[in-house]
Amino acid sequence: MALKVKLTKSFSGSSEDMLATIKGLGLKKFGDERLLKDTPAVRGMVFKVKHLVSLETVSQEAPASKRRKPRKIVARDRALERLAAKAQA
Repeated sequence: MALKVKLTKSFSGSSEDMLATIKGLGLKKFGDERLLKDTPAVRGMVFKVKHLVSLETVSQEAPASKRRKPRKIVARDRALERLAAKAQA
């Protein structure tokens, strides 16, 4: 089970807490929608901004989020690969 959350109203004039909650849900602009896991934490966040979002329960599974490496680590790995390529050539 998953929750489909859609930002249906403008969040201009909202408090910083609400803006952080909207960002935490992964919603960036008016009309955005996300498929999120049905957990108590997500339901609590939706409850906090229930006047700005619409909620729908769907039978699909929410996609697993991918972990990304920090930019610094990615740059370091690329530099090491370039050095290794130069050493082999």
